Amino acid sequence: MLDLRELALPVIGAPMGGGPSTPALTAAVSGAGGLGFLAAGYKTPEAVAAEVAEVRAATTAPFGLNLFVVAHYEPDPVALEAYRRFLEPDAARLGADLGDARWDDDHWQAKIDLVLDVRPDVVSFTFGCPDAEVLRRLTGRGVLSSVTVTSVAEGREAVARGAASLSVQGPHAGGHRGTWDQAADPDPTPLHDLVSAVVAVVDVQVVAGGGVYDAAGVTSLTSRGAIAAQVGTAYLLADEAGTNPVHREALADPAFTETAVTRAFTGRWARGLANRFMAEHADAPPGYPHLHHLTAPLRAAAVAAGDKQAAHLWAGTGYAHARTAPAGDITRSLALD
Repeated sequence: MLDLRELALPVIGAPMGGGPSTPALTAAVSGAGGLGFLAAGYKTPEAVAAEVAEVRAATTAPFGLNLFVVAHYEPDPVALEAYRRFLEPDAARLGADLGDARWDDDHWQAKIDLVLDVRPDVVSFTFGCPDAEVLRRLTGRGVLSSVTVTSVAEGREAVARGAASLSVQGPHAGGHRGTWDQAADPDPTPLHDLVSAVVAVVDVQVVAGGGVYDAAGVTSLTSRGAIAAQVGTAYLLADEAGTNPVHREALADPAFTETAVTRAFTGRWARGLANRFMAEHADAPPGYPHLHHLTAPLRAAAVAAGDKQAAHLWAGTGYAHARTAPAGDITRSLALD
């Protein structure tokens, strides 16, 4: 089983769903001495298997795969219908039909079966923690399990269930917050304080991320007991990233001056470049994956139209430091500058 302390560089390429995390990006981060991650969320098991094969064709270095833990959740039907009506003008302007607001488990069992078969070096989980049996089976197959946590309580519970490692996510991270209870407000504890608190009460390896964009940030986390820093936004402009052109352009657009956390796009808290859509839909209800499915056609239409004020533009607070470069160069700079 992989020991994260044996990585040549203490850098984890965060899994970024929806396009940015490509097999080429994953292989490049791992090939440079870090640990690249594929994002399995939103994809079919067949598509995930094909991406795993692509990574293995490109590198013999270890890599990880991230799965969503989608606990059953039913949003308030009145709030959900009101939100649908509120979105209709946006959809009409973009020429899109709103999607079917529904729950699904993102092919959970099929993806668990897949990872037990193809055995990536690491399987990480976000939005929740699998039961002890799943974690035990991964260990039995020689796969390192890692559970994303955003509080000390989540960290304790993950380890109690048998998680072999933890990924501590701080409030400045881009994209979705990994908070297990989607109806709760995310824990605002600063990353460095959270890492210190988690490391003090668990006996497994801990990686951490959220707002890290340079070598000094990586060192500040390892000095607090983290094995490595998990970095996502710094890779959004990497040559190998699948970040769409609208998202890439927005990251360098001086019109965007800050990030904010919103439920407006998916029903789960997520951080992105603050735009009009987020401001106008600040009261979106909790409801993942219902809102994700509801807004998916609208978001796709916004990207197709080049509308940066309606698209979801996930980014952490360090987005201004993202640069266009090969992912290997970015990885080495995070550890060696």
